[in-house]
Amino acid sequence: MFSGGTYQEVGRWLRNFLTAHAKRVDPRLEVVFDDDEGREGQSYGVRLRWGRHLTPLLELGFREVADNRGSLAWCATLAEHTKRLARELIADGTIADARPR
Repeated sequence: MFSGGTYQEVGRWLRNFLTAHAKRVDPRLEVVFDDDEGREGQSYGVRLRWGRHLTPLLELGFREVADNRGSLAWCATLAEHTKRLARELIADGTIADARPR
């Protein structure tokens, strides 16, 4: 399996991974990355969006994702967490409002 990579490569992998697992719950779900430039090279801030509603921010460290994306156990845990967030978002479509700031 693969591990390591640049911040952009790992981010692309993370987006695809989270999207694949969220869309297993509902194909209308989207993965939204926090584009805060202060994160560059350090971490990823991710939310799931369903319509105008968002999950709380999920913080993932760059090094954690880069080092563990080749671990089946770590990926299984992240996949289950993602699907749980997706189910909660759909069940309680009022978690947070995604109105522009």
